[in-house]
Amino acid sequence: MEASSALLMTLGAATLLVSWILLLVVSWKDSYAWGLFSLLLPPVGYFYGFFRLGKAWQVIGVALLGWILVLLA
Repeated sequence: MEASSALLMTLGAATLLVSWILLLVVSWKDSYAWGLFSLLLPPVGYFYGFFRLGKAWQVIGVALLGWILVLLA
């Protein structure tokens, strides 16, 4: 793996981790149940983000940026 590819993969993974943490904060503020589901089942948390775009559009944007970086690697 080249250095640039490894850098993009690392930055993408870190960005996805940050987006998941932000999603946990947003979902816990909205509802205890959504926060618990987001903690235990991360894909369910991202479905919450898609259904509540008014509250979580920044989180979805950060997650999309992370996936773009991972796919570029």
